[in-house]
Amino acid sequence: MKLADPVIVVPGITATYLQDEYTLPPENLWTVLTKRYERVAMHPDNLDYETIEPAVVRSGQVFEIAYEELIKELRYNLSPAADEPVPVYPFGYDWRHPLDEIEASFAKFVEEVIERTKLLRHYYADGYHDNPRVNLIGHSMGGLVITGYLDTMGKKARVNKVATLATPFRGSYEAVIQVITGTANLGTKAPSSRERESARLTPALYHLLPSFSKAVITPAGMPNSLFDPDVWQSTVADSIAESVRLHGLPKADRKTKKARREDADRLLATMLKLAKKHRARTDKFALADAGLSREDWLAVVGVGTTTRVRLEVVKGSGGPQFELRSDDRRDEWSNSDITKARSTGDGTVPFEGALPGFLDETDIVCVTPEDFGYWEVQDRALASLAGLHGILPNMNMLHRLLVRFFTGAPDRRDNTWGRSVPGVTKSRWNPPLKLSYKEREIENAPSDGPDRPDP
Repeated sequence: MKLADPVIVVPGITATYLQDEYTLPPENLWTVLTKRYERVAMHPDNLDYETIEPAVVRSGQVFEIAYEELIKELRYNLSPAADEPVPVYPFGYDWRHPLDEIEASFAKFVEEVIERTKLLRHYYADGYHDNPRVNLIGHSMGGLVITGYLDTMGKKARVNKVATLATPFRGSYEAVIQVITGTANLGTKAPSSRERESARLTPALYHLLPSFSKAVITPAGMPNSLFDPDVWQSTVADSIAESVRLHGLPKADRKTKKARREDADRLLATMLKLAKKHRARTDKFALADAGLSREDWLAVVGVGTTTRVRLEVVKGSGGPQFELRSDDRRDEWSNSDITKARSTGDGTVPFEGALPGFLDETDIVCVTPEDFGYWEVQDRALASLAGLHGILPNMNMLHRLLVRFFTGAPDRRDNTWGRSVPGVTKSRWNPPLKLSYKEREIENAPSDGPDRPDP
């Protein structure tokens, strides 16, 4: 059997360590347990660098709590023998920057992985040099990095297969919540004004804004796109203006509050414009553009967890205001009404935000917290408490599914499965590999109603 191509795992936003290499020895600023918001905040005069200088902040390892188990399982189960390892590389990156910049770094890393794999004797004997390729796994924002990379590279991308896990292809409301309140399910959980101020100057975060149909409800006469600065409440630009006052260079044209606010408005508009441009580009991405087909892309969507599925903007005395209602967080996965059943998600990414435009809904594989195994007690508990999104890469069933996807191995033990999108029946469900079909558990549904999947 031919060796599996090497795998690269691309983590989500905030899931890579950041360290300051200016200090000796280097100082960890962002880890699983350490969050130095003031030290990782970007400078209002140049969003490529930090507010507090001198510094040389670089990316480090990926978060072990989210990806160690996945990477170890893939390394073990993809490799035919101990002396014939299939490489599985984590791609740690500086998640604060615009996705175009991250994608450029990722392109170089793909080439590095290919060149390193060519040096493995068992890959040389297997003919890897003839057509070197990699397989990619993107969790959360990592899937957007992969999509943007493929869109840029086109058919020059040396990629065999791609799997995306809980990727917000069309955005997540948690990005909005992170910016306006400082707390969300994208990274840390505790509310923090420091987190909020840092988030407002993090370009990558604006790449995660929701853009699906009716993603935001606005009053008549107001734009209905979150990429439009006129939708945002004034407190966001106000705090950016304060950052300009506290940390910006003392330029002559910045001496007044009005001038600093104008600077802040321009900065917010620039970040939104870059994010909108990237979303427009990836929305137009087609698999054929990168030499791929639907059989080459596995899209896993988390459902069955209470998730924010709606956001409304109202007119306040000082301009637009976001209405954060608790009843806009829902999980209707088991509803017999298939339209209502789409009001669900993985705790961070709403179902509608997780659907890639380049795949049909019949291709999508849905998983729920119930898909954690009996012995995965801790992961099941974490999914219940903090949402499915962050812990999804730890799911043992998904590890088996990924191995099958990358190797083409059959499921002799019937231990990989999935669920279809509400409204897609068993006969129409067509994932890129053969999986056992699990029916959606529907409450109060007629025994033979039209919304039930085929038996």
